[in-house]
Amino acid sequence: MTEPAPAPSHHGLKRKTKLILVGILLAPILIFALYTWASLTWNYSEGERAGIVQKFSQKGWVCKTYEGELAMTPVAGVMPIIWDFTVRDDAVAQQLREAIGKHVALHYTEHRGVPGRCFGETNYFVDSVTVR
Repeated sequence: MTEPAPAPSHHGLKRKTKLILVGILLAPILIFALYTWASLTWNYSEGERAGIVQKFSQKGWVCKTYEGELAMTPVAGVMPIIWDFTVRDDAVAQQLREAIGKHVALHYTEHRGVPGRCFGETNYFVDSVTVR
């Protein structure tokens, strides 16, 4: 006759339960971090917009971001279209500070689905400036 299998030890069961609980707690954090990384890495679109930088500032209580407004006038004498944008690079932010009131072309990438406002208030992230 074969002997019955030994009953699982109480200590081993506690350890497995702790590992499962840690996994349940860490999985959402890991998924959120991967989602955030992916939304900031891959862009939905990219392009250029031209106009006059009329506003540029650093905003936020905890997460400081650079936010700006570009006034785009398709035809002289027509009310400008305001385009809001975000800048993540300090060097580009400095170029924009110097370009306030000047006609510029801004290259941007659009990142949809970025969680929260800690990375910027808009989906449009400007990465280069050309003063015209």
